[in-house]
Amino acid sequence: MLRKRPRPEEAAAPAGEEVKFGDVRLYLVERKMGRSRRSFLTRLARSKGFIVQDVLSDDVTHVVSEGSQASSLWTWLKESAPKNLPNMHVLDISWFTDSMRQGGPVTVDSKHIIKDILPALLDDSQPTAVVAVSQYACQRRTTTENNNKIFTDAFEVLAESYEFNELDGRCLGFRRAASVLKSLPWVVQSLDATHNLPCLGEHAKAVMDEILQHGRSVEVETVRSDERYQTLKLFTSVFGVGPKTAEKWFRRGLRSFSSILDNSSIRLNRMQQNGFLHYGDISRAVSQAEARALTSVIQRAVHAITPDALLTLTGGFRRGKEFGHDVDFIVTTPELGQEESLLRNLVDRLTQQGILLYCDYQPSTFNTSNPPGQRFTAMDQFAKCFLIMRLESSHVDKGLHKDEWDSRGWRAVRVDLVSPPMDHYAFALLGWSGSRQFDRDLRRFARVERRMSLDNHCLYDKTKKQFLAATTEQDIFAHLGLEYIEPGQRNA
Repeated sequence: MLRKRPRPEEAAAPAGEEVKFGDVRLYLVERKMGRSRRSFLTRLARSKGFIVQDVLSDDVTHVVSEGSQASSLWTWLKESAPKNLPNMHVLDISWFTDSMRQGGPVTVDSKHIIKDILPALLDDSQPTAVVAVSQYACQRRTTTENNNKIFTDAFEVLAESYEFNELDGRCLGFRRAASVLKSLPWVVQSLDATHNLPCLGEHAKAVMDEILQHGRSVEVETVRSDERYQTLKLFTSVFGVGPKTAEKWFRRGLRSFSSILDNSSIRLNRMQQNGFLHYGDISRAVSQAEARALTSVIQRAVHAITPDALLTLTGGFRRGKEFGHDVDFIVTTPELGQEESLLRNLVDRLTQQGILLYCDYQPSTFNTSNPPGQRFTAMDQFAKCFLIMRLESSHVDKGLHKDEWDSRGWRAVRVDLVSPPMDHYAFALLGWSGSRQFDRDLRRFARVERRMSLDNHCLYDKTKKQFLAATTEQDIFAHLGLEYIEPGQRNA
């Protein structure tokens, strides 16, 4: 029996073609486009290094259509019923042609998105322009105002529980879902309003649906009351105690601080000893007024060493948060090569002033010839130190309530300092400003959409095989083809 010749769209990808964009998987909709044109565009895309799927599956990241009416396209997509549909980009052919012209996937812009692709699923109280919400936090503006705290608080509990259980994928899934909801300028009042939002999987929607119906989630409440979760959360709140140490103590039957401190077989390192010693202070939130006071104290010490040195407050306070768990600074000098000695001299001066209660100094291991690694590490290679500082109440702006200070007239505060070379200052500033999810998505965007590697040290173009210089954060956003987002809108 003669076998039928396969149709062009069913044929496998030609052998020997290099895949350059493994994280991008295209599906070209034949409707309106036509079979022969689809075959031609498929060959073109594959020759450029794209993966083009012959069948619409959950692996597809970008659905490209040409000439289709939004309503009929959406009906067809729903009938095809891929589970990952909420996370797919449904795009006009213009995105495809722009990408072919550039030789790589371009940033998804509002002009590429098929307008009104979603049916009228939103009720009158919900906005209708949410179709353009990006899957990347670095393309969303997120202030400190959270309109969906009831959902994001629940997601954070589940994410933390999964983190304790080393289920990184599920943890990241709920953190991404929380990040999307934090960016919304409106309150989600029905589950239908989430159909076109990225990063919301079935599990996240089930939790939301339960909260919408009953005001709470049984799963979240169960996690919150779980003894292991409560114990690991308590232990990891101590400076110097990570999840693995907390888990080890839990398995030994320890459930309280006293059970740890009274156990002669447990040897605490210096960081943990100081974490317990100053726990009452450093477990308490740090206010903006206290952060400003510490900035002034360290600024005076820095300028006494090097008048032209640069000290910058980073972290949540740079993003406009009212409170934080510690205070982060970048300190550097215009003279290349002197930044590490500046940090050591600063530590010595703070010690002489009697306001340094603990210091863990780590010298630089940064190698300017190494591009960012495949796996991001939270610990910078620049010179840095983790401190506990004594902050006098007299240094803090007036207006604090007296009950915020005990009879000592001072409190201990956690402070982190990092000292990059001036020519890498912009990358350190971007990374240390956060938020963590914003930085994570910025690195993912660079890798997936731009074939670049980004970390707190540098930006490397893997296509051109070269480092890209930047003196400001704006330069980094420009290299990535992104609109600049101010620190106050990075609270993802």
